[in-house]
Amino acid sequence: MEIQLWREIITPYELAVKEISVKLKHLITEHREHGLYSPIENVRGRVKTVSSILDKMQKKKIPMERLEEIEDIAGIRIICQFVEDIERVVTLIKNRSDMEVKSTKDYISHMKESGYRSYHLIVYYEVETLKGTKKLQVEVQIRTLAMNFWATIEHSLQYKYKKNIPLHIKKRLSKSADAMIILDEEMSSIRNEIMDAQNSFQIQANIVADILNSIQNLYKVASKREIVKIQDEFYRIYELNDLEKLQHFQKQLDIISEGYNTQDINRI
Repeated sequence: MEIQLWREIITPYELAVKEISVKLKHLITEHREHGLYSPIENVRGRVKTVSSILDKMQKKKIPMERLEEIEDIAGIRIICQFVEDIERVVTLIKNRSDMEVKSTKDYISHMKESGYRSYHLIVYYEVETLKGTKKLQVEVQIRTLAMNFWATIEHSLQYKYKKNIPLHIKKRLSKSADAMIILDEEMSSIRNEIMDAQNSFQIQANIVADILNSIQNLYKVASKREIVKIQDEFYRIYELNDLEKLQHFQKQLDIISEGYNTQDINRI
């Protein structure tokens, strides 16, 4: 096949990965902007190289005219903090109107013999191209940070040893997989404490952003002396690291801003 024809084949998959990545990352932003915990920690995407596609076609005996039967040309990897988050992410994807779930594989409840753990979905996703709408298959992998660390190392070793990892290394990988399970279980046991700490941090970040935006707007209407006074008070409260006092300052600043807005309306 000519190189140019391969580009035509790959480009829609690249578009699918970009679009899905943007949409899932936006979910993270939406959760955090609303002061909610996001079950998605990070999103990564990739499209198989032509050589990897050719290898798979040869291995599966798939002819060129049935290329679209390969389910993982496009891949999305979703990283979560906790095992419990994975089920929430699966539900989010299943409920989306822009993705249709074709199949699932639960390698968390049914871990592979190697120690590999992950949740896989094959979804159908449509992209718009110059030649019309294309319905593509995309593989979505959902893992915890610990699972992803293990899988990345195991993948590198599979590549190095051409899928013939020596027995002594397989045994050590198996032990490390057990350790990853324990780590995930430990993190789940203190999940509420971790989430509370992260939510508090995010709430504070949102409040600070709102305060700074309000101060910036006051520069247009308030006197320099008043602005300096407000800024000094903000820095004083910020250094106390007291969320309740920061929230109170935000409310007081909203009242001041509203007062200036009322004055502007009365002038009209």
